[in-house]
Amino acid sequence: MMPPVNFEELRPMLLGLAYRLLGSMWDAEDVVQEAWLRWQGTDQSQVREPRAFLTTVVSRLALDQLRSARVRRESYTGPWLPEPVMTSQVGPLDTAELRDTVSFATLHLMERLSPPERAVFVLREAFELPYERISEIVETSVANARQMYRRASQRLAEGRDRFHPSAQDHAELLTKFMAAAGGGDLAALTDLLHEDVVIWNDGGGRAKAALRPVAGRRKVVSFLAGLVSKYHFRTPRLVEVNGGVALLTRLDSGHQLVMIDIKDGKIKGIYGVLNPDKLTRVPMD
Repeated sequence: MMPPVNFEELRPMLLGLAYRLLGSMWDAEDVVQEAWLRWQGTDQSQVREPRAFLTTVVSRLALDQLRSARVRRESYTGPWLPEPVMTSQVGPLDTAELRDTVSFATLHLMERLSPPERAVFVLREAFELPYERISEIVETSVANARQMYRRASQRLAEGRDRFHPSAQDHAELLTKFMAAAGGGDLAALTDLLHEDVVIWNDGGGRAKAALRPVAGRRKVVSFLAGLVSKYHFRTPRLVEVNGGVALLTRLDSGHQLVMIDIKDGKIKGIYGVLNPDKLTRVPMD
């Protein structure tokens, strides 16, 4: 008889897997809870590899949820961004791959992938599962799983740095951005931005935010200058989310969490989450 398995010991890993697949911790928690219910209804003594069994259950449940979520996100008010989560809540980050696949920029890029491509990429890149196992989970051939991984990797690599900046470099650039934007120093702000920079704001209809991405350095600078002239940004501070640093600011109407992506030492992507429903896991004080 197999020794009993403590589901709670596996819960952080399973939550991290579901969150990478869904970009929403609310949905990830629902998936893992459903997996727990199924585990309770299983003859556990007959499961030779509980971790593998539960990884399969969570992956398939998340895939089903992701397919329906994509339909909902198409009708979302404005750009849809992932739900930011404190780093301590995203499960193990023992490898560079685990850390990178939970970064906000990567989660945002993974929205470009089809649900099966996303599952294959996460299971291979972050959890290092063999293609034979991945093909069973996604219910495709080994050859097709390999092809989906290559295709996903290529799409995620487009426009990104081959080498990621250090956490210290990331924090320093974000701090400079905060000072330049908050102080209205347009020259310094322009110097920090990549010429192809894009800014996304997620208000979800719950907070006032741009309904379309703003692209190009000149337009982004004008957009940020307009925000600074209209709104008061109070008590900005750095917090750690998704394995990296983010800027939390208090606005007249609520809060905004800002994450950045870097290319060639410049800010290439700016992600502003204003939807209060997506900020419940970030301490405001």
